[in-house]
Amino acid sequence: MTKVKAYAALEEKGKLVPWEFEQRPMRDNDVIMDILYAGICHSDIHNVNGDWGSNPDGFPMVPGHEIVGKVVKVGNAVKKFKVGDLAAIGCLVDSCQHCNPCKHDLEQYCENGMTGTYHDKDRVDGSTTYGGYSQQIIAREEFVLRVPTNLDLKAVAPLLCAGITTYSPLRHWNVKPGDNVAVIGLGGLGHMAIKLAHAMGANVTLFSRSPNKEADAKALGASNVIISTDATQMKAAKGKFSLIIDTVPYKHDLKPYVNTLSINGTLVIVGYLGDTNDILNTVPLIMGRKSVAGSVIGGIAETQELLDFCGKHNIVSEVEMINIQDVNTAYERMLKSDVKYRFVIDINSLK
Repeated sequence: MTKVKAYAALEEKGKLVPWEFEQRPMRDNDVIMDILYAGICHSDIHNVNGDWGSNPDGFPMVPGHEIVGKVVKVGNAVKKFKVGDLAAIGCLVDSCQHCNPCKHDLEQYCENGMTGTYHDKDRVDGSTTYGGYSQQIIAREEFVLRVPTNLDLKAVAPLLCAGITTYSPLRHWNVKPGDNVAVIGLGGLGHMAIKLAHAMGANVTLFSRSPNKEADAKALGASNVIISTDATQMKAAKGKFSLIIDTVPYKHDLKPYVNTLSINGTLVIVGYLGDTNDILNTVPLIMGRKSVAGSVIGGIAETQELLDFCGKHNIVSEVEMINIQDVNTAYERMLKSDVKYRFVIDINSLK
């Protein structure tokens, strides 16, 4: 078996340290990539810290599901890729392929559970899946994506999570030119939501608590910024938006934002809020046929569509590059929102 160098958390809440793992055996439908760049997602921190449920069996853990690299080996049955191709892997590396969601290109909602790129078990042999904070990754061909060659590769990596997480609801709710779309929060997800909605022709507004975000938001494609703590501004926005993408990853009051939805409008939660029983009033929903919905990443076909869309419109993430030795500091800074807007690891620094 091939030994692969990586950075891993050896235990829950542990610091990431140099580590090696044995890559599972290659199969006929597999693609092996040398990883060039790996984005850092907030979910990496949550998984390492056990914030979504403790799982001691999930360690050592090699995080990373925003992965861009170059194909170095393909199985005998592989048809889409050849050695030397640029390729990418996002949040999932397998699914059952036969349930109703899978048959409709919605592998992220697989009724039998999708297989995560890391912190999960291979469906064939039960081996642990290890992610992008490593020199190499193996996955079945159907879950590997093509990368447009005109894009800056290091800034492509966050498209595989932050990008598709915001693109999927924009497509599902059929955003079109002239639509009024709002984004709550300007971070890794929020900045991609603004870029993508703007490229679709929407009139984009940022909801933010910070007046100093206005210049950045407009540079990304927003036409307006509403300070969500300003009652006058919020009242003036009543009934304005057909779609709101809520990217805030912690519990917060949804009621003020629901009031800014138009009739038939939808607020889509893509951040992790948990129990919302005390932060949502159903009366405005009933009186305006409004909706509050949730969405998570996208299927493989939709993720490829996103990459092709970004290639066409020359859209990438705003990133700060780091060496892998600085990953623990990057985690600390992310928790303070001290990054514009996504950290990306140069895997070449992993020697």
